[in-house]
Amino acid sequence: FILFVGIRSSFGHRPANNSDAMYSSDRIVNEITKNSFYSIGYAVYVSKRHGSKGIIKKYGKMDIDEALIRVKERLNITNTDDIFPLSRLEKTHFKSENTKNLVIFLQESIGYQFVEAVGGEKGITPNLNQLSKEGILFKDLYSNGTRSIRGIAGSVAGNFSVPGKGVLKRNKSQSDFFTISSALEPFGYHTMFLYGGESRFDNMKGWFSGNSFDQIIDQPQFENPSYVGTWGVSDEDLVIRANQEFRKLHNKKQKFAAVMFSTSNHSPFDFPDGKIELVGGVEKKSVTNAIKYADYAIGQFIEQAKKEEYYKDTIFVILADHNVRVYGDDMVPVDMFQIPGMILGQDIEPMIYEGITSQPDVLATALDLVGVDLKYPIMGHSIFSDQKKDVSLMQFYDSYALRSGDKVAVIRPHKEPITFHYQNHHLVEEEHDLDLENDALAFVVTLDYIYNNKLYH
Repeated sequence: FILFVGIRSSFGHRPANNSDAMYSSDRIVNEITKNSFYSIGYAVYVSKRHGSKGIIKKYGKMDIDEALIRVKERLNITNTDDIFPLSRLEKTHFKSENTKNLVIFLQESIGYQFVEAVGGEKGITPNLNQLSKEGILFKDLYSNGTRSIRGIAGSVAGNFSVPGKGVLKRNKSQSDFFTISSALEPFGYHTMFLYGGESRFDNMKGWFSGNSFDQIIDQPQFENPSYVGTWGVSDEDLVIRANQEFRKLHNKKQKFAAVMFSTSNHSPFDFPDGKIELVGGVEKKSVTNAIKYADYAIGQFIEQAKKEEYYKDTIFVILADHNVRVYGDDMVPVDMFQIPGMILGQDIEPMIYEGITSQPDVLATALDLVGVDLKYPIMGHSIFSDQKKDVSLMQFYDSYALRSGDKVAVIRPHKEPITFHYQNHHLVEEEHDLDLENDALAFVVTLDYIYNNKLYH
């Protein structure tokens, strides 16, 4: 028993991992705290199980120079750095001496079909529906993939899904990988990640800490929470704590950039009683009611924030990490990648953006609204930029779907690429668009290359 506990190194429902050794934003300090033999063994394990070696060849062959040219042209990225192939200086369209704070509130597993404002069912998300009228609503927004680690990479780092395991769990992205922290810390921002659960899950703590986030607040740091479920404290506890932290930073005249991540909409769908009017016809512990509660907490957060001094100086992003269930008859069920997303702030003019949008596009738009010129490798553009294109890249198991307008090219291992026309929420096969199919391969080759060579800066 003692040996078992020693190996597991935890009495919690998850065993210890490298995230448990992360307590500093200094990478060297964190490395010293790790067990060397464990770290080496874990690196070998991750490389063999989750690495991309050999994966790329399954999709086809393409020279990296051609791949980079194709990706830059498809995304309309120009004037890039000589060393870091996607990095370029982006001038803000909202230049200000008083730059804004940034808060990204990621929502666990909310699909467009639950949000009336983007074409979903009525009555489930009244707060999101109301807030959508107060800021920028992305009417046609798509997630990177089907897991939280893919959504975090897209929304916090502006990166599409790398082949193999996601970057949160991969060795070469545990440091020196672009995030909002590396973008804004040089301008004096305090950066933080707030999560109601255990941040060791999916190595979130390790990844955020290793990539220069100053502060991690997760479940063990919540004192006397009002409710604790299977996945952590309630979303209400999260938003109350976030509001307190933001108020303290504002009172110290400290600019901040924060990522918040909800927990309630996750099986077994725990949330406190008496907060919402339950949706009829479904069990209390259901996706629909969990989303309605998550919506309630979003409303509480914005209501609290509006009463604070920091509100007028802050850009708020609310978007999902991915849809709740990604399934369907199509080779890649594109409609099940659609998610809700919006940007709010006191000075933001309400608008509905109808164009195809990716999670990297949302991040680029939010950073644009912060009001400072930034150099970054984000694989998308602000909606206020003339360079913005209607492009999204979706990963579905081992398939990739590159969408440009209403055309979708799908590539799969060891199979011929296929081109589809996307209409009425379904894919209809049409004659090959060789340029789009080759661009889909180019994205996979490029993503693998910039990860393996640590060039995402």
